[in-house]
Amino acid sequence: MSTNYFVNQNIVIHQIKIGGVTNSSVFQIGSAGVIKAISTLNNTGGFTGPAPESSAELESEQTSTSSFTGPFVPLK
Repeated sequence: MSTNYFVNQNIVIHQIKIGGVTNSSVFQIGSAGVIKAISTLNNTGGFTGPAPESSAELESEQTSTSSFTGPFVPLK
């Protein structure tokens, strides 16, 4: 026999900062009985071909022979 729990909440958020979002991020406020995973891929820009090569990839190719091992993304 399963028991059902009913939760009534009043949540007020004046300001919230989210540091980062990835494809597998879950942002939850309050209680949730079940979180079901969903993944969608949408072409909202109507693109029909591959994206041009990025400058980060070009820089990576140019520095791949150097001894630099630091991050390629600036850290704050």
